[in-house]
Amino acid sequence: MSTIRCEAALFTIGAWTLLRLPKSASAQLPSRGMTMVEGTLSGARFQAPLEPDGKGSHWFRVDDTLRDAAGVDAGDTVTLAIEPAKEWPRPELPEDLKKALADAPQAQALWMEITPNAQWDWIRWIRATNNPKTRQKRIEVACSKLTKGMRRPCCFNRNLCTEPYVSRNWVLREPTQPAER
Repeated sequence: MSTIRCEAALFTIGAWTLLRLPKSASAQLPSRGMTMVEGTLSGARFQAPLEPDGKGSHWFRVDDTLRDAAGVDAGDTVTLAIEPAKEWPRPELPEDLKKALADAPQAQALWMEITPNAQWDWIRWIRATNNPKTRQKRIEVACSKLTKGMRRPCCFNRNLCTEPYVSRNWVLREPTQPAER
């Protein structure tokens, strides 16, 4: 796949700085769901998961380290050169899921066997709620299903925005400039 090049403006939702790909750039990606990419943002190298925005494009969080390396901030238009990553890194486990897997050896064994892409799907499904009780129930269900040999969450639409901090009804919310750092 060739390098996808585009320009986009950084914006904020709450305390997060985000970049939404133009739909024409997003259409060149191999998936409507989460896609791991690597490349440059205004010359600064990075690797990040692109989340679907629920409207046919993708977005990612531009953290302080990447903004500082690129010398950019919310409101700036940046140049992006990306391509799908050849390998997905294993996601960092949230503490509550890590503890639950440690208490369920069979689930943890399968967790270590499944692909990083599948691990990202489980984490996205678990975190796609603001309700602590729902999150705990999803962790219990995940451990049960992993124990039974299920490698991915079922009934999970990978093309929707699952980050509750920046989405509403599975769609990326609108920007809230100026940036809050």
